[in-house]
Amino acid sequence: MEISERKKKILAAVVDEYIANAEPVGSKFLAEKAGLHVSSATIRNELAELTSLGYLEQPHTSAGRVPTAQGYRFYVNELMERRKLSLEETEEINRSLNVKVQQLDQMMQDVGRIAADMTNYPALAMAARSPDTVRRFDIIYVDANTFIIVALLGSNKVKNKLVHLPFSVEQTTIQKLSTVFNANFTGITEEQITPVLISAAERAVGDTMGLVAAVAGFALEILTEESRGAQGVLAGGAKLLQLPEFRDPDKAHHLMSYLSDTEHLADLSAMDGIGSDVKVLIGPENIAEELKDSSVILAKYDAGDGMQGVIGVVGPTRMDYSTVAAKLSYIADGLSKALAGGKADALPGFGKLMIKDQN
Repeated sequence: MEISERKKKILAAVVDEYIANAEPVGSKFLAEKAGLHVSSATIRNELAELTSLGYLEQPHTSAGRVPTAQGYRFYVNELMERRKLSLEETEEINRSLNVKVQQLDQMMQDVGRIAADMTNYPALAMAARSPDTVRRFDIIYVDANTFIIVALLGSNKVKNKLVHLPFSVEQTTIQKLSTVFNANFTGITEEQITPVLISAAERAVGDTMGLVAAVAGFALEILTEESRGAQGVLAGGAKLLQLPEFRDPDKAHHLMSYLSDTEHLADLSAMDGIGSDVKVLIGPENIAEELKDSSVILAKYDAGDGMQGVIGVVGPTRMDYSTVAAKLSYIADGLSKALAGGKADALPGFGKLMIKDQN
């Protein structure tokens, strides 16, 4: 059903007011303060229709309305004004980002602290190596029982291994092995080296002695090794207790326990699908059950030296999406520039919002 312009204005006013004050919004307030120029009765009818459409809900019969996850999603996608940071805000972020950081773990702590301080929500910061690939294989025949595997990686690192065989092999077989691996195993990540691919390579080489498996195993070993080293921190956890939604210590502790697990942080900040945009996950759009009542905003940055990172915040669905997205986008852009050796200034104030659709 197409939502009328008046309904859009009323929904936007309800979301803005609820974000600001965490109290249900009634028709009287909207009639007096929202500048809608319609009667309270008309607003009540529109609120009832927005409720029946799933954009609003009424906590109690006598209470006003609050946004649902569907309402927040429509607000973020269609109604939210893209906020531009003030000069004071950008200068504060720039000063923080231009501090030189030497160690990765210290950098993560600093990035998390900056994001938490700038947004007033708990923040996560992750860094992980981009998936590496093998650019070229050189498989060199030494003698009938020995060959050397030399792998040039996409990161320009060179790895090698001496292989001793308990049986004899022809030089032409090793040459064919090298040809097949360069044709089929270059430019792919460890996840793409599958049993199906290995079986196809064995047929192409005519290998029944495990030669293909030996080379593929070495490739998997070095690519797995190069992808290790993800680090992450959570900063500003105490900020949860300042939010009305988390004044219940048990509820706050439940969420913080989940976020304190590094593996959970890695899952939450998985970079698949983030691209260069800001990613917004609202309530039930989050996969983890612990986050079904929360919203998550993520932005990716380039940490240099083959590393990529994600910064993000976790908070209630009643989140100031426009401001948080603008600040995270600015921090991510500034951090990428600072880590590349430049200064974090004159950067865009807002990235595009990624639509997260679970359907």
